[in-house]
Amino acid sequence: MSEPVSPGRTDRETAVVIVGAGMSGLIAARALHRRGIDVLVLESAARTGGRLFAETSALGSRLDLGGQWVGAGHHRLEALAAELGATVFPMHTPKRPMVIKGGKTLSAVGPTVAIANAVLASWVMRAKFGAPRRWSSQTIQDRLSKVPPAVARRLLEVLLATSTTADLDRFSMESFVEMIGYEGGLTEMLSTSGGAQDSLILEGAGTLTDRIAAELGERVLTDSRVISVRDEAGSVVVSTESAVVRASKVIVSVPPPMTTKIAFDPPLPVGRRRLQDSTYMGSVYKAIAVYERPFWREHADLECMILDNPGAAVFDTSPPGGPGHLCVLVGGREAREIDALAENDRRRTLIGPLAAVTALPALLDPVSWHEKSWHRDENVGGGYSALPSAGSTGTMFPLPSDPTGDIYWTGTETAAEHAGYIEGAIEAGERVAAQVIASLR
Repeated sequence: MSEPVSPGRTDRETAVVIVGAGMSGLIAARALHRRGIDVLVLESAARTGGRLFAETSALGSRLDLGGQWVGAGHHRLEALAAELGATVFPMHTPKRPMVIKGGKTLSAVGPTVAIANAVLASWVMRAKFGAPRRWSSQTIQDRLSKVPPAVARRLLEVLLATSTTADLDRFSMESFVEMIGYEGGLTEMLSTSGGAQDSLILEGAGTLTDRIAAELGERVLTDSRVISVRDEAGSVVVSTESAVVRASKVIVSVPPPMTTKIAFDPPLPVGRRRLQDSTYMGSVYKAIAVYERPFWREHADLECMILDNPGAAVFDTSPPGGPGHLCVLVGGREAREIDALAENDRRRTLIGPLAAVTALPALLDPVSWHEKSWHRDENVGGGYSALPSAGSTGTMFPLPSDPTGDIYWTGTETAAEHAGYIEGAIEAGERVAAQVIASLR
C-alpha cells in the first residue's frame, strides 16, 4: 500500500497536467509541448496508448490488440501515420463476408441475410427522421426479440454486439439510431472496404502512440494513477498515490465512466456527474491468430460472422507479403462469458467454426495466439468507447466537453467527427490543446 500524500505538499509544478496517455491525451500533450508549454502526462497503466496496444508476433509482424482500423475519411490518422513513418495498407476483404452457423455457411443472398438487411434498413430510415419516443425506453434486445426467424435475429445480435461492444439489453434504440445518424449510416459503420474498417497500419496503430510518447520522453509518467484533482488558490492540484503536481490547467483524457475513480474537489457539476453515472464501457474480447502465411486465401476468404456461441466477427488483417493474421472480435455480454474458458478452449471455440466450414484443420494451430479482454483492463475499463445506459439522455456522441473551470475534457467520445475511433481521438486531442493554448494566453 502507498502512503497517503501529505496535505499541502507539492512535488512538481507544470503549466498543464494531462490525465491519461491514450491517443487523445498524447496528441494534446504533443501540441502543447511543440508550442513551448510545459506539460506532464500522468498514466495509471505501466504502458502508454490507452485503448491502443501493439505487440510483436512470434514471426516478427506487428499486430494491434486494441484499436487498429483506418476508416475511409480518417484523414487525421492517415496524416499522423505518414508523419511518424508508418505505412497504411488496404485490408484484404471480399465483396460479401461469410455467415457461419452450426458448421454451415448461410447464403449471402438468402432469406436470413435479406431479413437482417431489411431490419437494418428500417433502422437507418428511423435515424434519418428521428426515433419514436417509445424507443428511449426500448432496448436493442427488446426490438430484436420481434425479429423472425431466430437465425436472422442471431445475425443481428452478433453484428450489433461486435460493432458497438454494447450489452444489447442496456443500449436503447434511441441511442443506437442517434449513433447511426452521427456516423453517417450503418453502411459506413459496418463496412470494410470504403467504410470504417478500410485499412490498417503495417507497424501497428499502437506504435503511433508509442512514438508520440517517445517524443515527449520524461514528460510522460506511467504507473501514476491520479486519485484526486483539487482546485486550490488559482491553480489545480493533481495527486497520485506517490506525488502531487500543481498546474494552471488540467486535461482529463479518460472516458467518463473511468473518472469516477478520481475525487474532485470541489465536486464536479451535476451534469458532469450524471454523465459519469449514466455511461459504461463496452465489453470486447480481441484475439489475433498468426500463421506463416495467409494460406486460406487459396481456398476461401475468411472475413465472416460466426453465429454460434460465442458470436464473433473475423477479419483477414494479414500485412502485405505475410505472415497471415486472423483477427477475431467478440462483443457485449458474450465477450465476458468467454473469459471463463481456458486459452486453448477459447482458441478452438473461436477458430473451430472456420476450420470446419473450410476443411482447413491447420487453422487450429497458429504459430502464435494473441488475445486481450479489454473489459478486464482496470486502467481502460473496456472498449471501444463509453456507451449510454438505457433510459439516459444527452449521452450519445459527441459527449459534452465544455471546460469545468480549469479542468478540460477530451477523449474520442467528445469528437465532433468519428467519435469512438482513433480518428476521433486525434481530433479531440487537437481541439482540447487549442482550447488550453487560448486560455493560457
